[in-house]
Amino acid sequence: MAVLDDVRPLGQQLERSYEVYVHGRLKFRVKQLVYVAFSADETVMGFAFPKEERAALVASEPQKFHLPSTLDLRFNWVHAHLAALDATEARELVVEAWRMVVPQKVSRAYDLAHPRGPG
Repeated sequence: MAVLDDVRPLGQQLERSYEVYVHGRLKFRVKQLVYVAFSADETVMGFAFPKEERAALVASEPQKFHLPSTLDLRFNWVHAHLAALDATEARELVVEAWRMVVPQKVSRAYDLAHPRGPG
């Protein structure tokens, strides 16, 4: 079972990433692009994810993942129940979401520095 404290330090350490609170909700950004956001009660993590792959993700594990609100379907975004994720999986989702908003050279540098992943 993952909790906010499992991923927050990672979000704070990723290059170009910073945290903000918007309407009482923790979000991680690179520049103005949000790549991870948490519900106010910290039970749901929204994260950047390719639109063309999200239906398959949700269908594969509907107990873990669900689509965002209808209004947010226009974005590259999906939600996960934190309690359904283990800590390693949650960290991997954060890193993959971060990759969507940083230049490839930054992503490659992360891979060189962390050959075993965010573990």
